[in-house]
Amino acid sequence: MEEFGVKSTIVVFGSARTKAPKTAQKEFDEAEKLLAQKPEDEELRRRLRLAKTNLEESRYYELAKEFAGIVTTYDQDVSDGFQFVVITGGGGGIMEAGNRGAKEIGGISVGLNITLPFEQHSNPYISEGLNFKFHYFSLRKMHFMKRAKALGCFPGGFGTMDELFEALTLVQTGIIKPIPILLFGKEYWQKVINWDLFVEKGYICEKDLKLFSYCETAWEGWNKIKQFYEL
Repeated sequence: MEEFGVKSTIVVFGSARTKAPKTAQKEFDEAEKLLAQKPEDEELRRRLRLAKTNLEESRYYELAKEFAGIVTTYDQDVSDGFQFVVITGGGGGIMEAGNRGAKEIGGISVGLNITLPFEQHSNPYISEGLNFKFHYFSLRKMHFMKRAKALGCFPGGFGTMDELFEALTLVQTGIIKPIPILLFGKEYWQKVINWDLFVEKGYICEKDLKLFSYCETAWEGWNKIKQFYEL
């Protein structure tokens, strides 16, 4: 990354299973058509329910893509290096959306891929020369945080939670300086994590709830970054 002049990054992560709206719509239409032919088929009913959920969640793909595009417009044409370069896990879903958002406005972006038992393919939107593959999660997470100026966290599963709580712990314990940790989709995050219970049980302090903030739009996320760094 140093060779490419990447000075700082914005981490974008979330579910690898989140689909682009067009893909989600196509799968929903197909599932609906199949169920119409066999309305009593339980497996097809399950498939349609999942397709409906995927279609609803596809809005986060567009949101991540828009957010990545916005942050990429900042300071990527300076002679002394690139600031706020989008960096993702290099795979599909939200990761793909992040790299895609940067590429579609003509910017560079980074992918930190991981070798998994089930093969994860790199998405095609990562800039040439900035697609890296890791064998260990610990080393990969270190490089995520090394140049990070903010985290854009979108709904996801175990991997997303791992990365989020790693970042929160590093900031809480003073290992790294505070950075904006943006949780996109307040309803999701408040349902999946009972933050208030952490405080109620004394496992974290109430002030720790200020380590992150919620965002509903891409511009809201970017404005919080600008406010934090007084840009």
